[in-house]
Amino acid sequence: MPVTAIDLFCGAGGLTRGLLDAGLQVSAGIDFDDNCRYAYQHNNQAEFLHAKIEDIHRETLMQYYPENDIKVLVGCAPCQPFSSHTNKYKKDPNAPRDKRWFLLNHFSRLIEEVRPDVVSMENVPQLSKQKIFEEFVIKLQTLNYNVSWSVVYCPNYGIPQRRNRLVLLASRYGDIRLMPPTHTPDNYCTVRTAIGNVVPIAAGESDSVDKLHCSSRLSALNIRRIQSSRPGGTWRDWSEDLLCTCHKKDSGSTYASVYARMEWDQPSPTITTEFYNYGTGRFGHPEQDRALSLREGALLQTFPPDYEFLPDNEFSFKQIGKMIGNAVPVRLGKVIGKTILDHLRERDVINE
Repeated sequence: MPVTAIDLFCGAGGLTRGLLDAGLQVSAGIDFDDNCRYAYQHNNQAEFLHAKIEDIHRETLMQYYPENDIKVLVGCAPCQPFSSHTNKYKKDPNAPRDKRWFLLNHFSRLIEEVRPDVVSMENVPQLSKQKIFEEFVIKLQTLNYNVSWSVVYCPNYGIPQRRNRLVLLASRYGDIRLMPPTHTPDNYCTVRTAIGNVVPIAAGESDSVDKLHCSSRLSALNIRRIQSSRPGGTWRDWSEDLLCTCHKKDSGSTYASVYARMEWDQPSPTITTEFYNYGTGRFGHPEQDRALSLREGALLQTFPPDYEFLPDNEFSFKQIGKMIGNAVPVRLGKVIGKTILDHLRERDVINE
């Protein structure tokens, strides 16, 4: 029996690509950012629906579930309201809440309307501490789903990135839990594993074959800074004349990872939406005097090396960086997909 998924908040298609690689069918992805349309459809041959999740109802989703297929509904609601950088609600519970905070409620509404066979939700770990997450889990249990969730350290699943993610799974067919880790610290995938064979380029240059392998320009001062940086080091290694004004203040002294180089033989830091900007984190190349290229960021997010994000006649560091940084790592999507298929086989729901 075929297993068909719909991907809510699909973005550029990281989760969808992973599900496809695991062997599921994905019929459609839904996202409010129409800039993601090309990347999603071109690479995954699934339909992209440009819509707000609050405007989506059962009738729309059921059009994309073939009759008698096993229905899977997955999604990663925008995580910014729950992230450690923007989660001000822990400090002030009365602060006005980001409108995106309630997107999770629309996810649970669609689950109730559609009653998919299996559900998966991925987000930042901080979400687990919020009442809205507790309500989401209770809602699923009320609908007779078996629910499990855990905080996943991505290197344990072959992802070359020190990224922690919350993964929830729910099934109508019985207990479902994420498959065991596939890697240990002895065989973690590293920066070298992911980008060690990428063609060298200089700051501000792009590869003649792969236009996505391009790095942002650096000022003369930032060139001096990165030349004075060692892999795994901090700006504290610099001479006084290279320090930023903010580094000399008490308020800025704790931000040791900005303007820093990655290490070849360790997983990378979390890839953010501004990973191509040398000054926003530990995004300096381990040995070349530049920040990560867009392609290198995509590879660290485990996208295939030929994944395209915009048509050839369009290019935007900001748009592509946002798509890559906001994506679910493809390999994590594959782990989720494999978990779902293994679960359905164990329950004799599918045979193949």
